[in-house]
Amino acid sequence: MVPHLNVDDLMLRKDVVEAVKERKFHVYPVKTIDQGIEILTGVEAGEKLEDGRFKEGTVNDLVDKKLRELGMKIKEYEGGGEEGKEEKKKKKGKPSCHG
Repeated sequence: MVPHLNVDDLMLRKDVVEAVKERKFHVYPVKTIDQGIEILTGVEAGEKLEDGRFKEGTVNDLVDKKLRELGMKIKEYEGGGEEGKEEKKKKKGKPSCHG
């Protein structure tokens, strides 16, 4: 893959040019990261829908779901549930050794 703006400046060895002609090697000019994702994965990248989500099963949908899942885990970790709240209360009154 190469940025489409660099295609005119691309310099390839003769054997590589021959391999491209024989379809043994491919040069893919891409305009967007989503195009690159689709070439690399063979899966639709997916555009954002009106509701802010992505078409089900696309790469961007899978990434979005994973990021949301990680965000929820971070919130849970930071909140710490009831046990975490008690720990925060205990730590609040203790002096820091870093300060």
